[in-house]
Amino acid sequence: MMAFNNQSKTNAQHVRQQNAQSAQKAQGAAGQYGTEFASETNAQEVRQKNARSAQGAAANAANAANQFGTEFASETDAQHVRQQNAQAEARKAQASSNNFNQQ
Repeated sequence: MMAFNNQSKTNAQHVRQQNAQSAQKAQGAAGQYGTEFASETNAQEVRQKNARSAQGAAANAANAANQFGTEFASETDAQHVRQQNAQAEARKAQASSNNFNQQ
């Protein structure tokens, strides 16, 4: 039987060193960008702006609801509507009694 040469042509120690160096570079880059962006962002200021924006949106919604509520309320005369309803009911009752009397 023929013997196989199982000797690896890859230097495992060299590959481990390259991997370790690559990992160190990646960690350094991540830390650099993390602090760069963090230093450019004022978290408290962002929170305040978001809160003001939310308050403004809520106030606008309330104003719009009030505006339409009063607009429609001012166009409807409740007393006049009640009178019309009463007159309509009276006419129905009269028509109903006229139909009953004719039979």
